[in-house]
Amino acid sequence: MALHVRGVLLPDDEVRDLWLVGDRVTFEPVPGAETIIDGGFVLPGLTDAHCHIGIARGGAPIASLDQARELAHVDRDAGVLAIRDAGSPYPYPELDDEPDLPRLARAGRHVAPPKRYLRDIGVEVGAAEVAATVAEQAAAGNGWVKLVGDWIDRGVGDLAPAWDADTMTAAVQAAHAAGVRAAVHTFSESAVEIMVRAGVDSVEHGTGLSLDLIDLMARQGTALVPTMINIQTFGGIAEQARARFPGYADHMLALRDHFPEVVRAAYEAGVPIYVGTDAGGGIDHGLAAEEMLLLHERAGMSTVDVLAAASWGAREWLGFPGLVEGGLADLVVYPEDPRHDLRVVRTPSRIVLRGRVIR
Repeated sequence: MALHVRGVLLPDDEVRDLWLVGDRVTFEPVPGAETIIDGGFVLPGLTDAHCHIGIARGGAPIASLDQARELAHVDRDAGVLAIRDAGSPYPYPELDDEPDLPRLARAGRHVAPPKRYLRDIGVEVGAAEVAATVAEQAAAGNGWVKLVGDWIDRGVGDLAPAWDADTMTAAVQAAHAAGVRAAVHTFSESAVEIMVRAGVDSVEHGTGLSLDLIDLMARQGTALVPTMINIQTFGGIAEQARARFPGYADHMLALRDHFPEVVRAAYEAGVPIYVGTDAGGGIDHGLAAEEMLLLHERAGMSTVDVLAAASWGAREWLGFPGLVEGGLADLVVYPEDPRHDLRVVRTPSRIVLRGRVIR
């Protein structure tokens, strides 16, 4: 049966009627459709553009498809109806079209340097193997590859690039040659510079960004997924590391403290910014609304731009059309205008995924 929705449609900002026929949206009236929404503010489903349903709380790989489903359901029930899984140690391509789960854009496993990343999460390879491994992981995902651009180097006692600049540049080129986009984890100043100049498609975290690189990102259209909720955990990371690596600890704290200014500068320069929580491992699922509030309150993004970064803009970036003619039948409804008080995104009053009422 077709479903009928009426409300203030964002970003159009006008009262509209739309109909959901199966998994598609139409603005042409469908006789006999059941009205499921009459009032409120209607948005395309939210997106978590940096999420890991393949990593359990605590950082270990998930053990089953059911565990992945459980984590994805937590996000779905918070209004997140599309997820970019930015690296999974557990393969789950069969979940791509599962009707009860958010839509999935997936990387394969992280491509990481040997013995310098989270145990059992990435494929750890030396420089000579990086390009070939990127091609393999491109085939394991459905449009993305995830590179670990830096991590602590215990030999130097601080963050350092994962490989040399030529290898990291070749990794981006290998991803593009395989027909996928490349995302890179970076905390440090040196690694993010290499990767932005190499033409990476999205910078994850990006705490070490400089103003020059921000301008280059804006010109290139390189996206930033700040994961501000994750950067807030740097204090605990620094405390654990201080006894052995005091320079690293101080560096992490400085990156954390400066980060709101970095994100604000990127926003003001016109860098595309998208909402991502880094859920999985150290961050709980279902916190996209909290990330949205941080982007508004700490980085100065307007409420409309935050909504775009979490909804229609992010969905377009990932290839999941919003509430347009022929678009996908994913929507969230709020009883009050989230542009006036963004806190309302914590409590959607209606969630519809793939043309089916979730609640």
